[in-house]
Amino acid sequence: MLNLCLLSFFLVFLVFFIPQISFSCPQDQLQSLLEFKNLLTQNIKNHSTEPSTLEGLETWRPNSDCCKWQLVRCNSRSPTREVIDLNLHSLVLSGSVSSSILRPVLRISSLVTLDLSSNFIQGEIPGDGFVNLTRFISLDMSDNNFNGSIPPELFSLKTLQRLDLSSNVIGGTLSGDIKNLKNLQELILYENFLEGEIPPEIGSLPELRTLTLRQNMFNGSIPLSVSELRKLETLDLQNNSLSFEIPNGIGKLVNLSTLSLSMNKLSGGIPSSIQNLEHLETLELENNNGLSGEIPFWLFSLHKLKILRLGGNNLQWNKNGSVYAQSKLTHLSLKSCGLEGKIPDWLKNQTSLLFLDLSRNRLEGSFPKWLADLDIGTIILSDNKLSGSLPPSLFQSMSLSVLAISRNNFSGQIPDTVGETSAMILMLSENNFSGSVPKSISKIHRLLLLDLSKNRLSGEFPRFGPESMLALLDISSNEFSGEVPAFFGSNTIVLSMSQNNFSGEFPPDFTNLPLLMHLDLHDNKISGNVPRIISRLSSSLEVLSLRNNSLEGSIPEGISNLTSLKVLDLSENNLDGSLPSSLGNLTGMRESLPSSSSPLPFMFSFTIEIHDLAVNWKNSKQGLANRNLYLYTLIDLSKNKLLGEIPTSFGNLKSLKLLNLSYNDISGSIPQSLGNLEKVEILDLSHNNLSGEIPQTLSKLIELNVLELSNNKLTGRIPESPQLDRLNDPNIYANNNKLCGVQIQVPCSTPIQQPKEKDEEEDETMFSWKAAVIGCPCGFIMAVVVMYVVGYFSGSPPPPPRRSLKNRGLKKSISLFS
Repeated sequence: MLNLCLLSFFLVFLVFFIPQISFSCPQDQLQSLLEFKNLLTQNIKNHSTEPSTLEGLETWRPNSDCCKWQLVRCNSRSPTREVIDLNLHSLVLSGSVSSSILRPVLRISSLVTLDLSSNFIQGEIPGDGFVNLTRFISLDMSDNNFNGSIPPELFSLKTLQRLDLSSNVIGGTLSGDIKNLKNLQELILYENFLEGEIPPEIGSLPELRTLTLRQNMFNGSIPLSVSELRKLETLDLQNNSLSFEIPNGIGKLVNLSTLSLSMNKLSGGIPSSIQNLEHLETLELENNNGLSGEIPFWLFSLHKLKILRLGGNNLQWNKNGSVYAQSKLTHLSLKSCGLEGKIPDWLKNQTSLLFLDLSRNRLEGSFPKWLADLDIGTIILSDNKLSGSLPPSLFQSMSLSVLAISRNNFSGQIPDTVGETSAMILMLSENNFSGSVPKSISKIHRLLLLDLSKNRLSGEFPRFGPESMLALLDISSNEFSGEVPAFFGSNTIVLSMSQNNFSGEFPPDFTNLPLLMHLDLHDNKISGNVPRIISRLSSSLEVLSLRNNSLEGSIPEGISNLTSLKVLDLSENNLDGSLPSSLGNLTGMRESLPSSSSPLPFMFSFTIEIHDLAVNWKNSKQGLANRNLYLYTLIDLSKNKLLGEIPTSFGNLKSLKLLNLSYNDISGSIPQSLGNLEKVEILDLSHNNLSGEIPQTLSKLIELNVLELSNNKLTGRIPESPQLDRLNDPNIYANNNKLCGVQIQVPCSTPIQQPKEKDEEEDETMFSWKAAVIGCPCGFIMAVVVMYVVGYFSGSPPPPPRRSLKNRGLKKSISLFS
């Protein structure tokens, strides 16, 4: 009987309930998603040069259940199975698509979360589409190309808890309508171009837990109303233009765990109320410049504090105070904080430290062994007065990743234990280290950057194997000898080995470095001919400096294969032969091609400064900052034995900033084509055998500020232009044949005459002969006439005139010259 009842109940359930349950998403939502797919596909065809697979959308097909599509999630607990979540992150890999494609998606009123990040979407955010999204909790539109202002409709979404509009080009100010977002818990608006002041209405969001406005253009003060956000856990306003003092009311945010205000223009001291923030784990106040006063030692009594960054301000360390640290720090930055004396002993107890930056202070004494034994991942002590040798145990730590101790007074040899470390960055430059470099250094398998420059290291440099990950090596300004090191891994980007005693020929192994961008070997003893294999160096090579060596022979024509080359310095060698016309084909100097502002991998560019590239610039040896090296293009072939004429193809190098061909034996005239060097600032052709006139085309060089043409055989008038007239130092043109012009205050006696064409010269010659033929009879007849007149007045009657054809022709001739 019981079984019969259960069966009856089941049948009733099937009859009455099953028909009411939907096993597919609503039809209107399915159509909206298909419309979005079609619009997106069409936009990509119209605006992208590369095909896009739209991975994940291949399952979006008509006559199927959209709840089973990839990137779509429906509400399985609802009978209507509405779409609640769309994860459309990184569908578009290149090109651009219009923001109008979003309208079909925004018609799905049941949406709770929507991720549209990283899709190259451009145009204004369609604000009116958000009006009906009454259940919205999370919206991620970061890493696109949205522009315009933030639509006020976004601030009417009462249920919104997370809004991410970072990494776009949205402009305007932060709307005061944010006060309508009563339930907002997370507001992320970093990396935009939001500007103006942060509105005081920000304090009207009582549920807000995260406020991130980093990397915008906000100015003015931090609103006092921020102190009303009592549930706030993260306040990140770094990298803006905020000024004035940090409000003391910030101490009311008792739940705050992260306070990041670095890279602003804040002033005043650190508010004492911060010591009330018992949950504070991260305090970042770096690089404000205006922050001043003493660093309060109560900061180290905040029990939960782990990250403390105070460097780059005018804050000062109280050298007479004592620190009783109760916090267990993992990151500490006190750079430029006026620390004096020895490295503070209280750091001994900070056994959890992963990052320590005490650079740019006045610390003295040796590198303490207790610091070497702390197993810290990053140690930055550059720009102090530390001395003595390095403890061997420093390199026996398996935690050490970054060691930067440049510009101190450390001495002695580099410990043999250096090969036991697993460091990625070793910066030991500008100290007094001496002796040879341990061969074990080449065995550090993670080593990416090694800077040993400006020491007194000697001997042969260790050989790195092909498996090496080394990207940057700087061993310049030492006393290394032997053959030029050329055995490195395929990851090598920068090799700076100048100002040593390396000898021998240019190594062919440099051609095995496919990523090489920067090769600097100036001031060594490299000899032999410039090999033809130089044309097979990396196509990425931007800097090639071989200045002041003992290279001979001619410059290979194939050097034009180095299409990315921007700096070519072969000066102060013994090169001969003619100038290759192929130099005019260097693509990197013909066009303003994009270039990396720094050859360093981005992962450690935050703390590294590559030494400047030394070049002859404006008549003196100067260093061009490597971070700005991409702005310069130059050719320096001075102080060699080069012959022949300057190729007209040099005029193709329109992005060239410096051309120095001085102190050679170059002859012929200055090509008219050099007037096409529209970006040139320095042009030095002095101490050669150039002849003829200075071309008028040089008057087009409006950026020229250094010109050297002395000690040649130039003649004629110096061209005039507003820029050339300012270059009026007589030494520029000294020791030439017959130059004149306003620049050297030598007047030109005759105006500039254009060379006569051959036909004009023949006409002039013919005219002179005609004058002679006509002039001789005329002179004879005039004499006869004079004699006749004289006879007439003496009383003898004149004979009657003879009116011959000859006399009529004579009268016509005379009238022509009267």
